[in-house]
Amino acid sequence: MDVEAEVARTLVPAVQAAARDLGWQGDLDYWQEFSRPPQKEMGDLATNVAFGLASRLGRTPREVASAIVSKLTPTTLVESAEVAGPGFINLHLRREWLYDVLREVAARGPEYGRAAPHGKRVQVEFVSANPTGPLTLGHARNAAIGDVLARLLEFAGWSVEREYYFNDAGGQMDRFGASVEARYLQLMGLEAVVPEDGYHGDYVAALARDLVSEMGDEPLALPPRQRLERIRDAATRHVLDWIARSLERFGVRFDVYISERDLKERGEIDQAVQRLLRSGHAYVQDGAVWFRSTEFGDDKDRVLVRSNGAHTYFGADCAYLIDKFRRGFDHLIYVWGADHHGDVARLRGAAQALGFDPAGVEMLIYQWVSFLRNGSPVPMGKRSGNFVGLDELIDEVGADATRFTLLLRSSDSTLEFDIDVVKQETMENPVYYVQYGHARIASILRHAAERGVVLRPIEDVDLSVLSTEAELDLLRAIGEMPGLVLEAAELRGPHRLTHCAQELAARFHRFYTDCRVVTENEPLTQARLWLCTAAKQVIANVLALLGVSAPESMERFDA
Repeated sequence: MDVEAEVARTLVPAVQAAARDLGWQGDLDYWQEFSRPPQKEMGDLATNVAFGLASRLGRTPREVASAIVSKLTPTTLVESAEVAGPGFINLHLRREWLYDVLREVAARGPEYGRAAPHGKRVQVEFVSANPTGPLTLGHARNAAIGDVLARLLEFAGWSVEREYYFNDAGGQMDRFGASVEARYLQLMGLEAVVPEDGYHGDYVAALARDLVSEMGDEPLALPPRQRLERIRDAATRHVLDWIARSLERFGVRFDVYISERDLKERGEIDQAVQRLLRSGHAYVQDGAVWFRSTEFGDDKDRVLVRSNGAHTYFGADCAYLIDKFRRGFDHLIYVWGADHHGDVARLRGAAQALGFDPAGVEMLIYQWVSFLRNGSPVPMGKRSGNFVGLDELIDEVGADATRFTLLLRSSDSTLEFDIDVVKQETMENPVYYVQYGHARIASILRHAAERGVVLRPIEDVDLSVLSTEAELDLLRAIGEMPGLVLEAAELRGPHRLTHCAQELAARFHRFYTDCRVVTENEPLTQARLWLCTAAKQVIANVLALLGVSAPESMERFDA
């Protein structure tokens, strides 16, 4: 049950009746948000609905709130209400809805909290690292945010397609190819030097060795330009395989891979540029083609095609926009690093210039992660070869801890990731704290089974015996999960899931401390076992959205 949605529906008659009493006629549109009162005795939920109506009704929020409360009759969900502060309405809910939550979890299991499909399609494009080397620590946050956002949107009813876009054309790829070629030629006993602005890492030499094993001296028979292209393309395929394997280890999958080179070879980039020229949104100056991005809020116009005839990344992005919308998506989401902040206006402007609704183009910008080891910065430069790869991080820390830690803070906040701190298996480690909660519940259920306790169908269990503060707090956390997940999807806030998981675990750990589960009181034992079962399921559901495992057992430790 999405309790906030249910309460909102319950309030509608009271709001409409109050508005009529205050002189409003006709239809009434208003907004409201729910929050938790600062103290438990003040209620279960607070709503600001009166603030959303006050200006329209020509009254103060407190007057509106008082009128709503006077019209609100108790229901099976809402027991009572009272006006608080400048116009908030504090709502006290009946305990029975919490027991209904347990029954819903028992009925829906892994689907608890999932919204019904609404038929809209969204594409989430993320990672999209250039195929010039292995994925580094710098790509990890993008991968975690994009993957969990896609999971969230699916849970919220969207049809989601995950896409990886390879910038595999242009000067950067040529420099990468020249770097691998130089190492290849050296291995073949020929003199060659890696370009100064090329790629100098050990992985380049490893690529060259793989190519020698794969192709032998075959490329040596080709003219220089063809040899470079042959080596570059073969090296690119190897790197793409590396990237795919790393992402699989990180729990990330993609539905579609798109290549910039394919867009170019199909003529789609040229077609996009011509479309902008015909519409008057692009012009030729000094031999180059420019997009009038200043007309769409950018600080200057942007080059689509350079004077030498080579397209820019932005030129390819315009063709890619057309390609995306042609495939019938209702909404597009790009997950970009902070260095792309300046690209937002020009890309939305390009969408509008090409005839698409710019509101359907969304950029989620995330801030950088500072990776540390015992407080000291970890190197990040791929081109110099001085970097730590994503695979190395997974080997040392594990995918679970890496993903959870990268999602602890909002994407618009910077994050410090100390490798040695994150891999510690203590209750101070958030992911360990949550996973241990799930494992502890599994242990309780195993203990009950070993004691011969058979869990009865929930319909035959008296749940009303769950009445202590710790039990009710855990029930509330379980009941709040669907609303929190849908809010995380709507606000594009994967970090909200880590907070939800930690709160669920904290409420369970407190319950475990205060309440013995398997007792001589058989009705109470049954009710508490169902509470444990539901808590375990909901923690597992949230961890699944985070792409983090929910272990059935973990080594005990001295907390």
